[in-house]
Amino acid sequence: MATLVLFNKPHGVLTRFTDEAGRATLADHIPVPNVYPCGRLDADSEGLLVLTDDGRLQHRLSDPRHKQPKTYWAQVEGIPDAAAIARLAAGVDLRDGPTAPARARVMAPPALWERDPPIRFRAAIPTAWIELVIHEGRNRQVRRMTAAVGFPTLRLVRWSVGPWDLEGLGPGQWRSLGIDPDRVLA
Repeated sequence: MATLVLFNKPHGVLTRFTDEAGRATLADHIPVPNVYPCGRLDADSEGLLVLTDDGRLQHRLSDPRHKQPKTYWAQVEGIPDAAAIARLAAGVDLRDGPTAPARARVMAPPALWERDPPIRFRAAIPTAWIELVIHEGRNRQVRRMTAAVGFPTLRLVRWSVGPWDLEGLGPGQWRSLGIDPDRVLA
């Protein structure tokens, strides 16, 4: 059996267990020994971070060759039109090459916790929410994709990774599962 930890990473927490500068890390929230993140989330991003003590499972969840879907909810500046959503779905050209096709849609604002600190507010510029489901995991990929189609991300929440999601987990909360890695991602 492998240990799997589902953690709702708050804004500002680093996706590592130590930091010489004294910033908030996973160690401030997760007392489970010998687990390591399956991928990363920027300090500015929030949401689901999966950790495990099983190296094979960690690889299968984080390596894009295994195509585990990751669902992101992005609050963007402006109101995306159908053409922008189609571009996101088809794949976007970034400096490090084109992204793979994604599932993309405009969504109703989700019922989420308040972010601390709150996003910047501009009275003259509306915001909207986009759901993106990707299978890659490039550095700041979702933020770069939305910016490339003209809608910069203001808030980014990873809702799910593979079969797991944030349901029932508030910011800073986690739960541990004992799983059989061969059955979970078969």
